[in-house]
Amino acid sequence: MPDPLDLVFAALADPTRRAILSMLLEDDMAVSDVAAPFQMSLAAISKHLQVLAGAGLITQEQRGRVRWCRLEPDALRRASVWMQGFGQFDPVDLDAFERFLKSELG
Repeated sequence: MPDPLDLVFAALADPTRRAILSMLLEDDMAVSDVAAPFQMSLAAISKHLQVLAGAGLITQEQRGRVRWCRLEPDALRRASVWMQGFGQFDPVDLDAFERFLKSELG
């Protein structure tokens, strides 16, 4: 069984899925509304939604004849907490690094 964090990062690796999550930040959306801005079939969008749901990033609910998608922020929170563990390192000063390389390589 895959690690839930692996599923989250695998889902986030795709730009279409990240765009879908950004859209769902605003409000719940019908699948057809999610699909509207993309130049792909409804079946392709449904596959992206399945990946997001499998990672726990969204839930889907049938309301009448329409399937709705909702963002589930807890899965993103777990990924964020994991990434914050790397915040203990100082940011790299790229300008200083470039100066160092120029002085060494000359």
